[in-house]
Amino acid sequence: MKILHTADLHLGQIIYQNYERSDEHRHFFRQLSTWCREEHPDALLLSGDVFDIQQPSASTKKVFTDYFVSLHNECPGMTIVITAGNHDSASRLQADSAIWGCAGIHLVGVSPAIDAEGDWQEQYIVRLEQGYIVAMPFARGERREQLQSILDRIAADNSEGKPVVMMSHTAVTGLDITGHSFDIGTLETQDTSAFGSGYDYLALGHIHKPQTIGHPEDAMLDEVVYHSPVARYSGSPLHVSCDEKYPHTVSVVELDRRGGAVKIRQLRIDELRHFYELPLDGSSFADADQAIAAIREFCNQHPSGYIRLRMDRKAPRPSDFTQQIYDILSATGDEVRYNPKIIETGDEENPSETAARPTFEVATLQQMLDPMRFVEQVIGQFPQLDLEEVREDFVAVREEILRMREEEAASEAEAARKAEAVQKERAAREAAREADREARRAAKEEERAARMAAREADKEAKRAAREAEKAAKKAARDAEKAAKKKSDKNEENV
Repeated sequence: MKILHTADLHLGQIIYQNYERSDEHRHFFRQLSTWCREEHPDALLLSGDVFDIQQPSASTKKVFTDYFVSLHNECPGMTIVITAGNHDSASRLQADSAIWGCAGIHLVGVSPAIDAEGDWQEQYIVRLEQGYIVAMPFARGERREQLQSILDRIAADNSEGKPVVMMSHTAVTGLDITGHSFDIGTLETQDTSAFGSGYDYLALGHIHKPQTIGHPEDAMLDEVVYHSPVARYSGSPLHVSCDEKYPHTVSVVELDRRGGAVKIRQLRIDELRHFYELPLDGSSFADADQAIAAIREFCNQHPSGYIRLRMDRKAPRPSDFTQQIYDILSATGDEVRYNPKIIETGDEENPSETAARPTFEVATLQQMLDPMRFVEQVIGQFPQLDLEEVREDFVAVREEILRMREEEAASEAEAARKAEAVQKERAAREAAREADREARRAAKEEERAARMAAREADKEAKRAAREAEKAAKKAARDAEKAAKKKSDKNEENV
């Protein structure tokens, strides 16, 4: 079985809150289309994070549709499997799955319920002539038993020893997170054993650096061969931040059989805009004038790109420093773009404050619905704050929010009552108008019937008069004939 493996498209991304990247994605899809035609894969896999946000714009959804319909039309024999990532809305992606299925494109958005029962495993198995694909989207927590039950079902069906590929969007122990930064969070990982046994290739998404788990030295090799099972991140098609200084690739994976060899080739993506840190020699700017001059020089020498500055944290900067940069870049028509998060170098003024910051797993932060849980764990950094006063403030805020919600509910109820009254009044007026229209229709019908009756009576009278006239004429003729007959008889007698 031969597959093309990619992930983390992040369609619709607005990078640095200022720049949309549709032309960069278009440039990538041109390359992906070429590779699909040249490589003739049995399947194209996209392991999560189709979109950058859970509610993408209509234009972004159209771009997604256009790209994958085009890929399907160009390579109708290639199966396309797309799963949801943590950036996607699982339910929204799943909602369109039936329509996409008509074109042979598999969209899997919702992960199985923890207590799933029945024949649920079939929803996540894609059967190809050449092998099997387990299409598992982003799911919270370890799902070893569920994944194993899917693999066991495939094993029972796989009498010919076809290769098995599993898709997942998660963080795996042993990964290289270079390019991912977490200001107050860490990354929760799980061991590859959590995915069960019985797969040959684990097609991962979530981490943007291309890498094979357990083989960091092979990350940038063009071609490698391993014995199954193999777990690999394809990486993202585009650099998502300036910290991703490595090449980005699409993985071509060839599997000869279940439990056999796994051959991986990397197709390097030509990115439309590259990322640069200034100064290019790795030093730091000592003042704002140096930085401004370097930006001007960069724009003269490079037609496009993303730039980020590295400056000594003690370097003075005028209040309009950022605006000066944007004014320079505006002349490039947004071809040269700016990351305003400057890399500060040199000694920190209060390094102990940074060292004292607590860390949280990203998943824990995402599930931390009560802000007081977070405050309680960081209150030590703010000795001037009184925890009880903060609690009281939060209670006051909650009460105010509740009051606002009650007022909003009352306002909505009043608006609904008024709307209902208006609707009833409108319905009554419409009923009265309809009754009036019906009365007028009835009167018109009666008048029309009377006129028709009068016309019919007139016609009948005229017919009767014609019949009477006809009868009189006939009687006159008969009398004339009788008289003539009598006269002729008298003449004979004479």
